[in-house]
Amino acid sequence: MNANENLHALAHAHTMPFGARWREGGGVDFSLWAPAAESVALMRQDGNGTELHPTPAHPAQGGWWHVHAADATPSTRYQWQINGDLKVPDPAARQAPDGPHGLCVVTDPGAYAWHKPGWRGRPWHELVFYELHVGTFTAEGTYAAAEAELPRLAALGFTAIELMPLATFAGDWGWGYDGVLPFAPHPAYGTPDELKHLVDAAHALGLCVFLDVVYNHFGPDGNYLHAYAPAFFSPVNESPWGAAINFDNDGSEMVRAFFVHNALYWIEEFHMDGLRLDAVHAIVDESQQHILKDLSTQVRALADATGRHVHLVLENEKNQPQWLTAPQGTPGSYDAQWNDDFHHALHVALTRESQTYYAKFAPDPIALLARVMTQGFAFPNGHPATPADAQVPLAALVNFLGNHDQVGNRAFGERLSALVPEPAAELALLLVLLAPSAPMVFMGDEFGATTPFLYFANWEGELRDAVRAGRQREFSHATSDDHPLPDPCAAETRSASRLDWVQCELPAGRERSALVQRALEIRRQYFEPHALQLLAGAHTAERIGQRGLRIGWRYGGGRQIWLETNLGPDTLQGPPAAPTGRVIFQHRWAPGLPGQQQGWAPWSAQWTFTDAPA
Repeated sequence: MNANENLHALAHAHTMPFGARWREGGGVDFSLWAPAAESVALMRQDGNGTELHPTPAHPAQGGWWHVHAADATPSTRYQWQINGDLKVPDPAARQAPDGPHGLCVVTDPGAYAWHKPGWRGRPWHELVFYELHVGTFTAEGTYAAAEAELPRLAALGFTAIELMPLATFAGDWGWGYDGVLPFAPHPAYGTPDELKHLVDAAHALGLCVFLDVVYNHFGPDGNYLHAYAPAFFSPVNESPWGAAINFDNDGSEMVRAFFVHNALYWIEEFHMDGLRLDAVHAIVDESQQHILKDLSTQVRALADATGRHVHLVLENEKNQPQWLTAPQGTPGSYDAQWNDDFHHALHVALTRESQTYYAKFAPDPIALLARVMTQGFAFPNGHPATPADAQVPLAALVNFLGNHDQVGNRAFGERLSALVPEPAAELALLLVLLAPSAPMVFMGDEFGATTPFLYFANWEGELRDAVRAGRQREFSHATSDDHPLPDPCAAETRSASRLDWVQCELPAGRERSALVQRALEIRRQYFEPHALQLLAGAHTAERIGQRGLRIGWRYGGGRQIWLETNLGPDTLQGPPAAPTGRVIFQHRWAPGLPGQQQGWAPWSAQWTFTDAPA
């Protein structure tokens, strides 16, 4: 095999029945599932890039329409025409440079030559996540600009970046959770090959890349599926964003295939190391095999066939342990879930906020924090935990002190560091980094960024007006004439959410980054080597005064890691004697006699490692 053949063999393309498929021998096959259409035509630009020329599509069984264009090539621009007048994008287009209202582009997915083709990923217990929004992570807001910052993240000890959704949405900027073309990376950030280059560069640094995907709804602008494939939407179920996706009624077989192929596409064609499925609690599926199980099973099969570590993570407000209690990597199961219970308990313990979903944590957040740090969820299946509830493996949870939701869904997008004293914010960050659960840090928190992360969307017309009015109603209690709500559809709101990288190089930013780096080195030395021996149901939590905790995480062979922490502003006087073992990390810890601490300083913590008995 010569060098060119070798490169071609290593270029991955995902095969699927949807969209445009370029034949290496020449020509392109176009396929559209449009069961409600009476006629379909493929509209292609001529060689001058001006007029669109129609080619009637041939109907096939099951609602399919097909065109083979022998003279089409990668770079051919096209769209579909429904019933002689409505022009729509290809819902499975790989590239849509002008957004969902413009023309799509045929691509050759095998044209990118991977520089790190042998990358196999990392096992779950090595992952330390860094969540970022490509559009505001840098001033440029591009894949290329984000790539330039990856060496710094790797040097700090992060091992995975998690990208907020990239599916093409209407408008130039937004969070990405209202995508309408799930296979086409959002054009404002760069081309598909530039995204692949970002992934490639991350792998060269030892960084995994995860992607947020949204399989519970389509965005409100640029979604034309209702016009020709209404079977995409449930006739009986609703979601918070309108009609629910149809996973269990007539026509659902093709809908299920569409989303399963999307998951496989990102993993196979873009070499993503994992996916985080957004808001699966909003997915309704009463079929014999739930779509989540179906998707997981097929992703696991792909991972096994390619010898890669591929991981699946959920956001699930229902806190359903059944998706997580199987051994990680089991077909049908998920490796982990974002643990909102950890965030909420910690947030309330430090801020004393009690509005909205914080209310049920307000009576005793310290007790609930003790529970989530030893047993998983405070509210499994949505109700207060009881002894009968199954404990969730701590390794199957992702902990964080902030993320795009918990910061961005506040009226003014404040990070935790804007709500509590600096020592408390530092302690919260360390409690995330130095625990058995997978840690995640939201972009900028590693250097103490003071920039907010606000809700922003580039909507126009009636949709813009509705979003503005809705946000104003939601946050009327938190705003005033002197402190108005940021306009969610103003460019200034997006600009205010961009990280200020000057702060990273200031003394305070360097000090915070150094703290993160030291903590992650301790994680590598003491947590990772024993992660696979973490026991289930054997961890302990002891309340020390009103604001203190002593947590004991137990591992096989008699090893144990102890966390002692004071989550309050006052010194805890005369706590019980410290555990025996090697002190591996201290933060603002009060000095005392060996084996007899004289007091735990405000917002302090100490970690102690007890080795196996001789």
